[in-house]
Amino acid sequence: MLQKRSWLVASLLLVLVSAAPVAQSQGRFTPPTFGPYTVGDDYFLGNYAQLQAYFAKLDQESDRMKVVEVGKTAEGRPMIMAIITSPENHKKLDRYRDISRRLARAEDLTDDQARALAAEGKAVVWIDGGLHATETVNAQELFLMAYQMVSQNDPETLRFLNDVILLLTPANPDGMDLVSNWYMREPDPRKRSTAAIPRLYQKYVGHDNNRDSYIANQPETEAINRLLYIDWIPQIMYNQHQTGPVGAVLFVPPFRDPFNYNEDPLVPMGIDLVSASIHNRFVTEGKGGAAMRSEAAYSTWYNGGERTTAGFHNQIGILTEIKGDPTPIEIPLVLDRQLPHQDLPLPLPPQKVWHFRQSIDYIISANRAILDVASKHREDFLFRIYRMGRNSIDRGSSDYWTLQPQWIEQAKAAAAKEAAGSAATRSGRGGETRVGEGVPVPMKYWDLMRTPERRDPRGYIVPADQADFITATKFVNALIKAGVVVHRATGPFQVAGKTYPGGSYVVKAAQAFRPHLRDMFEPQDHPNDFFYPGGPPKPPYDVTGYTLAFQMGVKFDRIIDAFDGPFEALPLTPLKPVPGKVTAAAKPAVGYLLDHRVTDAFVATTRLLGAKEEVYWLKAPFAVGGKTYPAGTIYVPNRPTTRPFVERLAADLGLTFETTAVKPAGDAFKLRPMRVALWDQYGGSMPSGWIRWMFEQAFPLAFDVIYPPALDAGNLAAKYDVIIFPTGAIPLVDGAAGRESRDEGSAPADLPAEFKDRVGSVTVATTVPQLRKFVEDGGTIVAIGSSTNIAYHLGLPVTSALVDTTAAGVERPLTGDKFYVPGSVLQASVDPTNPLAYGFDETADMMFDRSPAFRLGPDAPLRGVRPVAWFPTSRPLKSGWAWGQHYLKGTIIAVDATLGKGKVCLLAPEITFRGQPHGTFKFLFNAIYYGGAHVVNVAQAGTAIR
Repeated sequence: MLQKRSWLVASLLLVLVSAAPVAQSQGRFTPPTFGPYTVGDDYFLGNYAQLQAYFAKLDQESDRMKVVEVGKTAEGRPMIMAIITSPENHKKLDRYRDISRRLARAEDLTDDQARALAAEGKAVVWIDGGLHATETVNAQELFLMAYQMVSQNDPETLRFLNDVILLLTPANPDGMDLVSNWYMREPDPRKRSTAAIPRLYQKYVGHDNNRDSYIANQPETEAINRLLYIDWIPQIMYNQHQTGPVGAVLFVPPFRDPFNYNEDPLVPMGIDLVSASIHNRFVTEGKGGAAMRSEAAYSTWYNGGERTTAGFHNQIGILTEIKGDPTPIEIPLVLDRQLPHQDLPLPLPPQKVWHFRQSIDYIISANRAILDVASKHREDFLFRIYRMGRNSIDRGSSDYWTLQPQWIEQAKAAAAKEAAGSAATRSGRGGETRVGEGVPVPMKYWDLMRTPERRDPRGYIVPADQADFITATKFVNALIKAGVVVHRATGPFQVAGKTYPGGSYVVKAAQAFRPHLRDMFEPQDHPNDFFYPGGPPKPPYDVTGYTLAFQMGVKFDRIIDAFDGPFEALPLTPLKPVPGKVTAAAKPAVGYLLDHRVTDAFVATTRLLGAKEEVYWLKAPFAVGGKTYPAGTIYVPNRPTTRPFVERLAADLGLTFETTAVKPAGDAFKLRPMRVALWDQYGGSMPSGWIRWMFEQAFPLAFDVIYPPALDAGNLAAKYDVIIFPTGAIPLVDGAAGRESRDEGSAPADLPAEFKDRVGSVTVATTVPQLRKFVEDGGTIVAIGSSTNIAYHLGLPVTSALVDTTAAGVERPLTGDKFYVPGSVLQASVDPTNPLAYGFDETADMMFDRSPAFRLGPDAPLRGVRPVAWFPTSRPLKSGWAWGQHYLKGTIIAVDATLGKGKVCLLAPEITFRGQPHGTFKFLFNAIYYGGAHVVNVAQAGTAIR
């Protein structure tokens, strides 16, 4: 939240004064008119407060519309949804919602029963706008769409109301208020702009609020997921965005390949069906400039955006990307978009002036096209979602193989080798024989791909006896928030000769949302995708590998054959942590041991230090009572205040503290509270925002946000012990923008005074000398992703490993046709004896998103620079796409470096990626406390009490 709001208050008063009261209606209903403006006029944006009030007014005036509160935003605003349908349908709303859910779940229904429910039910269509708040067309469209649906009485509208239940939802209330008020703060309409807002338009994550859907870290996402996958489960959902292709007005599906092979094939077919209705309406209405497929990069591979997660729930997810702005724009002339073709059937001539209302009218046409096809094919859509759910249940309860691109490539290679051998035998000489598209091969290669061990699992077991069961429960909560049915064992059970404890989680594959649960447990195998053979890769829509169980470090077993046990179905509400315990021990109790492998042990550490308890990391393994505790084990000496405190921690966090009557011997790191700063900059950084969310919500820690001017001012060691630089903060050279470092442009000339201390960037010339002094004086720098560039500026013995050498002997970065990893999960080796990696196993899964990798100089050991994690093999890929991955063999991706009195922790992978990879959060948490710890003899620590 902003500390100062003078500009916000002033602009809000300006809007509300000019808007009140709303103009009197010339009929039964009042159009969305505010002062001199009607929504859709150039140079005007209504804010969320106005939308909320307007929806409430329509709710009072109309028996077609009911407004319900569905959650709270990150800033505490109420989230609302308008349910729009005929008055007769409103009387039976609970029944129609139940039908929608029953058909989507597809459980305990025959086809005939499903058809009867489809005949009785109403199609449910979700439309949301404003998820990305600077994409203003879509939030403003909500005013006018609601007005038209309650006020119009033409036959088409009445048909929509009779056949369809419309869920009309503003997706980002906080952002809508921020952006609209920022735009309207300027008295001169022609100077208004949505650019350069001072912070992210979702409190923590900005644009990444549309990358949160499969984990639902943010409250807005959790509320939307509950509506989409638990409460209503609509057959069609439409997620509106901006901006369209240059020279066109908007992008409308169908999407380009690849589509994710975990989805039911009826999903892309349904997208094609609904999209054809939209394109047909545009052409019929003479609205040119609607592009599709190859005209943009959008695909359905990535399961994380709101409309893509829908496809893994058998819903038809529609995305549009439209041009438009309250300040009139130009549609420029792009010659290649003037000739009609399959992906742009009706080009639009260039437009010198394109008005805001024109874009809104396009989106309303798209809305009506979706309602039209949903109305005309109401029963079909209801039965289709049942059919897909039934398909998933059948596939999850029988032997089934989901073919993978790599299996097909292996079969091609084997067939080509056999064909080449046969040709050589016949001809007496060797030669190349290619097996590719359209070339038949013997049926034995079908059997080669479908071996028994490659069958899809009948389910997954998440054992309760894994070290970090708390994080495993968080993973299960992500599944539950996405509507996946999870069971819990009520007692011990055996499957495939292995015994599992009671409390273990069981996820059966035989359920309607099988595509989603597979995508969360199984590796993604993204096909090689190039513009042409030997050419550069086609950039994917988003990351290509993201398996959530891998990212979170969850231990689970894939169960290939049918199984059962003493299982109870859990409710579709997130689980609370199971209360932990403080174990008993022979008296006197000298202290408590806490497993460093448990990520939430960081929260306990922070709270213990805040309560002035002593906390140590043991440097060597500790054996007591027949059990050996590894290096890094957390030790808390017992004092009169300690036992009650650890008991509260155990109850609150689900942690287990093991009481010891034997004091550890040898050296240990004694921890102390740390003064932490997190880099950010004007306009906001999404990677920084995710860490801020971690520190404020998930793993509470006191910290300051620090901006470049404060870094440049120096004297940093007097204020902070640790400074964290996420991806995008540290440039390689001055003037180079960090990837993903900025959400919305640079600061405007008329910037309000309270934001001026945020303006600027980290520079090599000014900032780096201050950072060097900070470290040499004893501070710790934690650099993540591209911000590991700091290593070069500080002269550490580190070089990039992702380079090749030209014929002239010049090193240059590897080109994409040689090496390309656009967001994938890779497996690395880790040194768990290094304090930076305490709590890790010897291998860990890392999110590698166009990340750096290093080689250390020969003098690195002498200079106190040590490798902590590296890729030991030429095939580290675990999920996603890693072209040229052999270049990674032997490269270093985590480094522990000493400089002067301080530390530099280089963490090349995206260890905090979108708040998802709990399995690598420990790198950050360890780094925070490591630099400020000092080595003591633990035998001298604390005093034994009782």
